[in-house]
Amino acid sequence: MKGSLAGFAVLGLAVACLSPLGAALTPAANAADTPPVTLYASALGDAQSVQVASQTTAEPASLDRDGYAAAMKPKPQPTRAAQVTAKAASFSIPFVSPSPGTAQSIAYDMVKARGWSDSEFSCLVALWKRESGWRVNAYNSSGAYGIPQALPGSKMASAGADWATNPATQIRWGLGYVSARYGTPCGAWGHSNATGWY
Repeated sequence: MKGSLAGFAVLGLAVACLSPLGAALTPAANAADTPPVTLYASALGDAQSVQVASQTTAEPASLDRDGYAAAMKPKPQPTRAAQVTAKAASFSIPFVSPSPGTAQSIAYDMVKARGWSDSEFSCLVALWKRESGWRVNAYNSSGAYGIPQALPGSKMASAGADWATNPATQIRWGLGYVSARYGTPCGAWGHSNATGWY
């Protein structure tokens, strides 16, 4: 009895929804042949297959509701570059005081003048050691030149006409580049670790 009531309720809802469209509902041909097992099964069966007799055609049309599947959206995984950058950022490079009169001591004074910490200087030392070995005349086959490996080297002329031989000019230009593009030397170091260039 309960199964029949649920079936009529679903049928009534379908009639109410489809009546404005000019369609009359008829029970499915095999609905009486298969008795429902539970109220849920009955309601589900009634809701999943309904036959509609169209007023314009003699044959009833079958309406089947599509099934639905639920899936869990995967959590985004960090990219390899992000993992390497995070790892590089978590690793602290030890500070080593530069020897007086060296390119590194010039860079240290400029780094401190910008308000950056000793940690930032350590990142800069590691970055430019990898790039040029802190050599003023370091040249790369791609055309990069000098301590910061400017590409092309002539870009450093904006910091001074002696860009090809003066470490202070190269460092001034290099710190401006690092600041504008990465914010800090450690930002540039992290990017270099992730991509192999900065």
